[in-house]
Amino acid sequence: MISNIALLGFAFLMLCAVWYDVRSFTIPNWVPGALLVGWVVAAPFLGLGWMDAGLSFLTGLGVLALGMALWAPGWVGGGDVKLLATGALWFGWPDGLAFVLIAVAAGGVLAVILVIARQIVNMLPISSDVLGATALAQGAPVPYAIAIAAGALLVLPQAQMFAVYTG
Repeated sequence: MISNIALLGFAFLMLCAVWYDVRSFTIPNWVPGALLVGWVVAAPFLGLGWMDAGLSFLTGLGVLALGMALWAPGWVGGGDVKLLATGALWFGWPDGLAFVLIAVAAGGVLAVILVIARQIVNMLPISSDVLGATALAQGAPVPYAIAIAAGALLVLPQAQMFAVYTG
């Protein structure tokens, strides 16, 4: 029962991150914080022993370090890095690698979609005031939480932690 709640909570928090990122281009710190606390509480119920928990922690820490290296020059946002790292923590090794790779691929698809959508919107008689606070505005940031959540929700059914849910 607790593992079911934990997995639903994980998915819900990923979707909360999408909601905030689409609306304000930020991911509040409480979302990755809740994911971190949720993992600490849920890990034993998801069948993680000390070795698996350690590998999960190292996976999350490695993704955080890589993300910080991409954040420092301004290539990605800090909220995106924290969300990706806490997602990787939940997935552990090797599912965390699949999560990160699918999230990165989804981010590429999202960027292409936004470039095309922005070009189409420019051809329509829509005021820039209407588009000003949306991802369709020229020069607006990419709400990358969409890609991160897509990666999480696509990998989740095949992940080791989901096996507890179905088992």
